[in-house]
Amino acid sequence: MGEIKKNKKLTSANRYLTFCVDDEKYGIHISRIKEIIATINITHIPKTPAFVKGVINLRGSIIPVVDIRLKFGMEEKEMDINTAIIIYEVDKASIGFIVDQVDDVLSIDKDHIAEAPHFGSNIDTSFIENVAEVENDVIMLLNLEKIFEAEELLDISKLEKDETQKEEEK
Repeated sequence: MGEIKKNKKLTSANRYLTFCVDDEKYGIHISRIKEIIATINITHIPKTPAFVKGVINLRGSIIPVVDIRLKFGMEEKEMDINTAIIIYEVDKASIGFIVDQVDDVLSIDKDHIAEAPHFGSNIDTSFIENVAEVENDVIMLLNLEKIFEAEELLDISKLEKDETQKEEEK
């Protein structure tokens, strides 16, 4: 009897949105991405860390926005036509992440995904879940929740609640 070859079905289990920050390519699993939007008016919130750019009103929802460049310790960049905000679900709250450019949604075969390199105990790379190699490019696959310390996430999600309450009081 001949061998039956099954077609590999590409599910969301191995699909990643890739984006660029400072000429580096990153990827995040599509399962928690709510949407991708062009930059819109961001309302600055005083007394927040520099990487928290403020909040946006997206169809009535107040969403905190974080600049990935600043969180990664990079220089701030003027937003341009390629700049995008990825709306991502973290702990049942939505957070917007500003990236230089959204690239593509890729299906990455598990054979092309390796463990993230370890740089020693003094360097925190826990937010890099894996590294993928796609057509001679290395893509760092991120866990956006782990980019923040637990307190930072609480503070950021609290921004959403505070601003929503202010809007409701008007």
